[in-house]
Amino acid sequence: MVKVGLTGGIGAGKSEVSRLLASYGAVIVDADKIAREVVEPGTPGLAAVVEEFGDGVLAPDGTLDRPKLGGIVFADPDKLKALNAIVHPLVGARSAELEASAGPDAVVVHDVPLLTENGLAPLYDLVVVVDASPGTQLDRLVRLRAMTEDEARSRMAAQATRAQRLAVADLVIDNDGPLEALEPQVREVWERLRAA
Repeated sequence: MVKVGLTGGIGAGKSEVSRLLASYGAVIVDADKIAREVVEPGTPGLAAVVEEFGDGVLAPDGTLDRPKLGGIVFADPDKLKALNAIVHPLVGARSAELEASAGPDAVVVHDVPLLTENGLAPLYDLVVVVDASPGTQLDRLVRLRAMTEDEARSRMAAQATRAQRLAVADLVIDNDGPLEALEPQVREVWERLRAA
């Protein structure tokens, strides 16, 4: 088994790289997806978030109001730390379960947005960073995710810098260009991962 950490700043295109790697046969352990699962209604994770932040972070249907919670935590580093202290251990436990269920010859790609911020690079055989310039990230967040420029800048500022991510990279995928330029790079990375 080859354990790979895949990361990149918000809007860098990590999700598209993850999708392509899955299409080649990688086992994807998606931390964002798991982070949503561990705070679904009825979970201990959601109960802990409500205890920390109050009922105001719930939508009328009892689900977590993610945009509302995001507005709170991305504006206050201490509140973001409190949220991470609840969610990260739950995500780690579920990720370990999924990895353990992969076969011995699998390439297991852990899609981890906060890999750099949380010092997780040593947990993986290789770290792949999807890189895009801050200008490209900002454009994608505003244009494709309908964020305001201030919201986008706030989310970007809450993450590691580009230099910090590149410092932990074993392999870098440049995603500053068009989508068609991405696939050949991801295919090349896949071949290297299969050979590792």
